[in-house]
Amino acid sequence: MPRPAPTRTAASFLPALAATALLLTACGTERAGAGTTEPPARTQVDDPGEDGVRITSLTLPPASPSPTRSYLVSAESLATDSGVVASYEVTNEGAESMTYSVVLTFMSGDGGAVTNRTATVRDVAPGKTVRGTVRAGVLPPTAPRVTQVEVLEVAKVPASEAAAEPGVCPASGIRVSADKGDAAMGLRVVGLHLDNCGTRDYTVEGYPLLELLDDGLRPVDGVEILDGSREITTGAGADEQPRPVTLRPGESATAGLVWRNTTESGTPVNVPYVRIRAKAGADPVTVAPDLDLGTTGKLGVRPWEKAERRADPAKPPAEGRPADGFR
Repeated sequence: MPRPAPTRTAASFLPALAATALLLTACGTERAGAGTTEPPARTQVDDPGEDGVRITSLTLPPASPSPTRSYLVSAESLATDSGVVASYEVTNEGAESMTYSVVLTFMSGDGGAVTNRTATVRDVAPGKTVRGTVRAGVLPPTAPRVTQVEVLEVAKVPASEAAAEPGVCPASGIRVSADKGDAAMGLRVVGLHLDNCGTRDYTVEGYPLLELLDDGLRPVDGVEILDGSREITTGAGADEQPRPVTLRPGESATAGLVWRNTTESGTPVNVPYVRIRAKAGADPVTVAPDLDLGTTGKLGVRPWEKAERRADPAKPPAEGRPADGFR
């Protein structure tokens, strides 16, 4: 299940990715006459699916502007919702409850990506099917008309190890997540975040404990996990010295994963999932940072250090961090 590097843009998702493109044409004919509009057209889709996820239909607005379209009001301006809605279903064919992160890409008639949207589907029991919808949302006025949608990526982790959803504090009082990461000149950096959303102080010391996992959530061998990032690069700033970090309720700490995707002789190694424990004995959280390690065989881990901002369990994560820590 190949996936792109942690930093993603809509334009970078190429048709070569393993996903089934679904070309959809809205039904009906534009009627002549002032003020006459067509209702949205819903097209059923025969999609074989990917990893238990398939698109069942795509709803498209009329080709001409319609006064019935909904309007979203922001503090800056009035923006019109595109009216494009994809329906999907997720079937858990495994033996344990799973939480899914599904990326859909909405495309124009020539296959170019217009926008990507992510749906998190939680706690899908074995043998069960969960259905939902994803809206393309507000699109730029110059964006081409959406006529296609495809499942771009599917990631799934055990429901018991999925990061807590926004505004929810786990029973442990500790919330662990990973951000979207940064990539430049072959250097990759993904931040790990530890929030004390509970009612008691929480202390960590040193480095987060990691398990590298493949597509089947099995251990990945042959990768050296290094304390610190100095053997990977000096361009990401100096590492803090490991020390005890005590978080009062509402405080946060950060750590980081640092690697290069250099590919020379040998077989490149990709690690789609990482199981994280804040410290020995802590509950595990599995995230999907997509570590494209190339042939380096090394992953640097930065120690926990206290963050400046305070965590508020009643508010969603800050901009730049994923809503559920899954990606």
